[in-house]
Amino acid sequence: MDMIKVTQVKSLIAQNSKNRRIMKALGLKRIGAVKVFKDNNCIRGMVNKVVHLVNYELVKEDKG
Repeated sequence: MDMIKVTQVKSLIAQNSKNRRIMKALGLKRIGAVKVFKDNNCIRGMVNKVVHLVNYELVKEDKG
């Protein structure tokens, strides 16, 4: 299964509460924080809402 790696690149200062809640749900607390998730519609939707605060990349999972 493919994975998505999300890295926080901007601060949450001066962001609205909706964006702060999304970042908290993703588990990103500070600049440079990295999380890897299974690639699904829920995670993609959250990343698309805060795309101005994060960088993301698709990671292929090796089998074997």
